[in-house]
Parts: sequence; C-alpha cells; structure tokens
Amino acid sequence: MPIYDSSSESDNEITPRGKLFGRQRPMHAILGGGKVADVLLWRNPKVSAALLTGVTTIWFLFEVVEYNFVTLLCHISITAMLAIFIWCISADYFGWKRPTIPQLLSDQAAFSEVVYFFHWRFNQFLQKLLHIAGGNDPVNFFLVIISLYVLSVIGSCFDFVNLLFIGLVSMETLPYLYTRYEDEVDYHAGQMTRKGSKVYKRFLNKIPRGTVKEKKHS
Repeated sequence: MPIYDSSSESDNEITPRGKLFGRQRPMHAILGGGKVADVLLWRNPKVSAALLTGVTTIWFLFEVVEYNFVTLLCHISITAMLAIFIWCISADYFGWKRPTIPQLLSDQAAFSEVVYFFHWRFNQFLQKLLHIAGGNDPVNFFLVIISLYVLSVIGSCFDFVNLLFIGLVSMETLPYLYTRYEDEVDYHAGQMTRKGSKVYKRFLNKIPRGTVKEKKHS
C-alpha cells in the first residue's frame, strides 16, 4: 500500500512529494561523498561500527568512570606500549610478523579527505549563515535565531562531552535511518510543512488590517 494517499485528506489536497529541506542531490553527495559519507551511511559496516563503539567507549570513560583526560591518555599509551612490547618479543621468539601501523592510520589520503570534508561543510555553513544574516532570507533568519536559542537551552542541560557525544551519535545514525526510510520521512515532513503553511496563512488572515481611505479630491 503506498504511503501517499490523497483520499485521507479532508480538503482533497495531495501532500507534496518534495524531499526533506528541499534537497535535490542524494544524501551520499550531500555528505561529501567518498569514505566519510560511506562511514556515516554505514556502507562500510565494520568501520562505522568501530567508530560508534570507540565514541561510546570514550564517552563511557569520561562520563561514567570519570577519567581525567591526561590520565586516560597516559593509561592508553602504557597499555599500547606493553601490548606492542609483548607482541614484538613474541614475534622474535616464534618468528611471527612484527606489528606495523594500520594502513587506515598511515593513509594520508584518508586523513586529507576527512579534513577536507569538515572544512567544506564548515565553509558551506558560514556562507549560508552570512547569506541569512545579511537579510536575504527573513523567514530563515528568525528560524535560525529560534533554533540557536533552543540549542543553547539544550546545551545548558548537558555538559560539553555529553553534547558532543549526542552530536557524533546523531551524525552516524540519523543520515543512515533517513536513507533507509526516506519515502516515509519525506511524506510526513511534507504533511507537516503543508499543515504549518495553512496555520500560518490562517494566522495572517486573523491579523486586523486598517481600511484604506480614499482620498477626496476637492
């Protein structure tokens, strides 16, 4: 059964089939394409799962165990050095292969792509913000002001680590969930947009307007 059904609307209007936020490009292209988009959209499940597990582990150590950053960094370094030391001694004794830096960590192109992605998104954000702040889009100007205020209220309820953790988890889950349930999300978003537009028009119609007096010519 299709999710678009115009018969369910009392005014017989068809819900817009436009994409969320009016996007024209695929989600993979919006996220910058390449390896970063593949990770965020879970096209490489092992890397995505490892990243999510690592972020969750760091959050758990800082917020639940209440590790100090310097202490945690020293303990991780000590554990890593001990593991490498035992591995190297065992490799020399049993004739195994000595440990090497993982290719993902030593690949300069991978790091350059990640840095480029965040730099590109940051530039887009600044350009859009300057465009809106310059008075070119009054509706979005007030929406941004309200959104920033709501975000500031939410941020006051969490510390920085928790807020950063929520943001990183959202980045790695929301795009994937949206691409999986894209039709349903676009449909309901279209319904909400249309209903919001109707409420806004009714609000404007209720605003009293003064009568225009005709000038009398002597």
